Amino acid sequence: MASDPSLSPALQGLLSRHSVGLRWMAEPGPSVEQLHLALRAALRAPDHRRMLPWRAVLIDAPQRDALADRFEAFARAVGKPDDEVAAERERAYNGPVLVAWIVRLTDEVPEVPRHEQWMSAGGALTNFLTALHLMGFGAKTLAGRKCTHPSVSDAFCEEGEQLAAFICIGTPTRAPQPRDVDDTGAALSRWNEA
Repeated sequence: MASDPSLSPALQGLLSRHSVGLRWMAEPGPSVEQLHLALRAALRAPDHRRMLPWRAVLIDAPQRDALADRFEAFARAVGKPDDEVAAERERAYNGPVLVAWIVRLTDEVPEVPRHEQWMSAGGALTNFLTALHLMGFGAKTLAGRKCTHPSVSDAFCEEGEQLAAFICIGTPTRAPQPRDVDDTGAALSRWNEA
């Protein structure tokens, strides 16, 4: 998207955010301090009653081998052929920095239903990704059925939690590809009680 001088730099940055494919991501990834800054942005998402229905887990490089073992266990449990098992193992090494995004929902606060907690966790993830983008990093959120498989989710989740996604983070190696201006027409309608 071309820069629009009539927009604030913050809004221009927000409108330029996009996912970065893994093949276009390289070292360095964000430092722990930069991750904490992105988490501060995540904490600014709407969160009714400040329930904090999410948390992030940093998977350090020395832990990638253990994660690869879990990805392999998932692949074997669901019956993938050997070549796909090997590919699944390799996914544990995606991105210079890897973060697991955990969602924890509760029914203990009736005025904050589960769908509202999910929206808060999603808003926090969006703020996290946007903050990383504004610091010059690229990220890609990856989910899929391995996030719900016990061989993977049990490593991260306590009772009542769900592994929502893995976030691969690094430095983009190419400029974003041009894209058309997003059509907001399908995203907005008018309510009319007839």
